[in-house]
Amino acid sequence: MSDLVFVGGGHSHAIALKMWGMQSRTKARLTLISDVTYTPYSGMLPGYVAGFYGYEETHIDLRRLAHFAQADFLKDQVMGLDLDQKVVHCANRPPVRFDYLSLDIGSTPATETVPGVKTYAIAAKPVPQFLDAWQRILDTANQAPDQPQRIIIVGGGAGGTELAFNIHHALSQRLALPELLELHLVHRGQQLMGTNQNPGVSRQAKKLLQQRNVQVHLQETVVEVMPTGVRCQSGLVLTGKVIWVTQAAAPSWIKESGLQTDNRGFVLVDQTLRSPSHPFVFAAGDIATMRDEPRPKAGVFAVRQGKPLLRNLQRAILGETLEAYHPQKRYLALIGTGDKQAFATWGKLSWRSPLLWRWKDHIDRKFMAQFSDLPQMSRTSEFPAQEQPKMYCAGCGAKVGKDILASSLKGLNFPTHADVIVGLDQPDDAAIIQIPRDQLLVQTIDYFPSLINDPFLLGQIVTHHCLSDLYSMGATPHSVLVLATLPHGKARVQQGILQQLLAGVVEILNRDNIALIGGHTNEADQLGLGLTCNGLLQKDAIWRKTELKRGQILILTKSLGTGTLFAAEMQGKTKGHWIDGAIASMVQSNKTAAEILRNHGATACTDVTGFGLAGHLLEMLQPSGLRAEIHLDQLPILEGARETLQRGLTSSLAPQNHTAEQFIQVTPAQRQRSDYELLFDPQTSGGLLAAIAPENAHTCLKTLQSGGHPQSAIIGRIVKSPVSQAQISIT
Repeated sequence: MSDLVFVGGGHSHAIALKMWGMQSRTKARLTLISDVTYTPYSGMLPGYVAGFYGYEETHIDLRRLAHFAQADFLKDQVMGLDLDQKVVHCANRPPVRFDYLSLDIGSTPATETVPGVKTYAIAAKPVPQFLDAWQRILDTANQAPDQPQRIIIVGGGAGGTELAFNIHHALSQRLALPELLELHLVHRGQQLMGTNQNPGVSRQAKKLLQQRNVQVHLQETVVEVMPTGVRCQSGLVLTGKVIWVTQAAAPSWIKESGLQTDNRGFVLVDQTLRSPSHPFVFAAGDIATMRDEPRPKAGVFAVRQGKPLLRNLQRAILGETLEAYHPQKRYLALIGTGDKQAFATWGKLSWRSPLLWRWKDHIDRKFMAQFSDLPQMSRTSEFPAQEQPKMYCAGCGAKVGKDILASSLKGLNFPTHADVIVGLDQPDDAAIIQIPRDQLLVQTIDYFPSLINDPFLLGQIVTHHCLSDLYSMGATPHSVLVLATLPHGKARVQQGILQQLLAGVVEILNRDNIALIGGHTNEADQLGLGLTCNGLLQKDAIWRKTELKRGQILILTKSLGTGTLFAAEMQGKTKGHWIDGAIASMVQSNKTAAEILRNHGATACTDVTGFGLAGHLLEMLQPSGLRAEIHLDQLPILEGARETLQRGLTSSLAPQNHTAEQFIQVTPAQRQRSDYELLFDPQTSGGLLAAIAPENAHTCLKTLQSGGHPQSAIIGRIVKSPVSQAQISIT
């Protein structure tokens, strides 16, 4: 098995991921690294700016697409490449190793040569940052429609010209009077869209913009961008917000990596989309320049490159001869004019019509539909019998090799404790720790298969989940042992997975000086991770979950819904930003929340995990004989959880958690609500549930919310013992 890494979620990679998910010819582990969950489709972005499309209509959900392709999805920013060691350097994780690498990261406007651009201008790319800035402009126009808006677009190529049309439409719809919009298009060329070799459409576009009172400035070179606008070489000074849409540029780390590039820093590739200097590297889309058949940086070519890119990557992995790809010489360009009409150009021909817009809209929607309507695929093996995996041993024969473990531990910085007598710094058959005489040892263990296709994040999530038991008991974590299960595969692949996994664990341990003192690794069909955690606690400071008192208020520190969301993701029926939100919750430590709750006098505390809110609350209630009232309307809920529950997407553990219903008093109408089902939803790295005196509850809640736990909520109260068997009543 080889490691294939995609860097970037451009059009070519999106198509390749879809094809990989439909049927892959190769036995490879595929990883996608992207700094965004949603990648924009360039063909529909001008229409999105105009307000003709919504966000999800114009963006591809990369997390969902990666899940469909059974690829790891690492949400991170790439900072560089080490082509000798074959690793990708990221901003927030250890290096990611690869055997084959494919780049499709798009391009950015060239900003280095003009003073003030990086500081004061809004760059059209990267698109997510541009859209954030554009939304702020729209918000201002919506809030103050009687105030003037001054916009300067620098760059009159096809992108800048189409943007001008659509910005004009969007702001004209929001401002009280047409004259409140002052829109400039500045271009250093003699005509707009000069690269299209069609002077006729350039003249038509200029005329149409001027009819809409857009001021077009040709043969003007911007020499400075200021906080108030731009200054041109001719002496022309314009005032307004500056949007920079000029010649494309590549990030500096491409050239710094040693890859062969063109004179503008883009990756040079041959007819197979492979780097001539590094045959294990491929590139497509705007970041690539075809050495023998160069083409403009346009989405139409990126879309066409997806299929040949994947085929040649598969051929390279299999050791087969690569196939040459020849891009089309001429292409139809469709440019929207902000009024649901479009220009079409084909060579010297051009025309404008509403029919062209409808045609363009149909093409764009059809392209995007392939990424939203993902089929349910059978995951049975398509490999020939001779390629089937060998039979693997059990017992100690299932251990991961010693060299893999040593390589994975290399470079990780472990916290140490003076009272760890024998640990990883001097390995032996077991770890030995000295327990202080006046303290108690608190131990907990947890393990589960991976719920996310990112080993580094899995390491963080599992560590937070396991440590939470110690925090809910009032203990201070001291040390941990790790149990890691790696999928069967080649040693170099396993080493990469284990290094990412352990790095995620160690990052959390280092924050609080928690020692890693040992562990065990083995092979199986699925990635998994567990921790045995040791904590220390003063004898008189034990925090028990059963120490409830009548009249106390119940506070929950995290939103519910991880169980249903990840059940939905397993079926490809969730949205990327829903999972992003769940991950953000799961990688939040409960340490600070526990300290705040204890400082405000909480007498009982537990962490809400696999048995769901109802199951863990019953564990708190049953010894005391008290009853809890839970307010469904006040439960904090992760975005998307209601939607997945309404579609019947629940965790496989939820039915067993429903056995708690025999102790719950609920009306038929309440039982039909999706919020009610959240009582039984198993949580991974869930929040703390604590009981606190009513006079301290609101102060405690404010402190939690301002202290990094904004989803904390008062969800109910403890009342007198029930007359009936029910110990939880729903209000």
